[in-house]
Amino acid sequence: MIMKLENKVAIVTGASKGIGAGIAKAYGLAGAKVVVNYAKDQIRAQKVVDYIIDHGGKAIAVQADISKPDAVERLFSEAIKAFERVDILVNNAGIYDVVMLEAITLEMLQANINTNLVGTILCAKKAAEVMNANGGAIINISSTVSINPLPGTLVYAATKAAVDNITKVLAKELGAKGIRVNTISPGITETEGTHEQGFMGGEWEAQLVAQVPMGRIGQPEDIAKVAVFLASDDAGWITGERIQVAGGQL
Repeated sequence: MIMKLENKVAIVTGASKGIGAGIAKAYGLAGAKVVVNYAKDQIRAQKVVDYIIDHGGKAIAVQADISKPDAVERLFSEAIKAFERVDILVNNAGIYDVVMLEAITLEMLQANINTNLVGTILCAKKAAEVMNANGGAIINISSTVSINPLPGTLVYAATKAAVDNITKVLAKELGAKGIRVNTISPGITETEGTHEQGFMGGEWEAQLVAQVPMGRIGQPEDIAKVAVFLASDDAGWITGERIQVAGGQL
């Protein structure tokens, strides 16, 4: 296997499950030293770490609520303490509530904004501070709904549209420092979350598959392959881009 991320250090937020876990594992297999961030699920985060170590890589798990500045400081401090540097940040941590307008509460709105938007900015700010003169890569995880919102995704779609614009702005601000900033926008992807929300199995899944020209639900590995590319030197002339990884789903 070509170790495209050898000698790189990556922080992946929200990496205890789903797309984040898939990216963290792929980074480990590609040679990166990986900081597996989690908010609550230490057991799942440790399983991701164990997977990376069992496959010959290096990884640690760090608990941090990335919506809180002190926690972000600690996350990056632990990364530097363990691996001496940070080269890659994947802003994956997010909240996905499917609710119609009348059911939206202020608490829900603030929680989504704090994690999906504030957390992304706080982590990007710290990454830009600690990345060295060789630059680095920031990858923000958005969604197809950022440009094609569906009923019930008002809050989530709004925060992900903001993430798309964060990428565009930061690509222009950080280019001079050699830091590339890009967005990956997954379509419907099979994760623990989509199972818990009832999207997998039965009529719901059939309807979702019907929207995907390639005829299947995405897997975390599909997203992870693109995340490896964007973090690698192969993507050295790519910044400010939104790459939709959705099997043709609009």
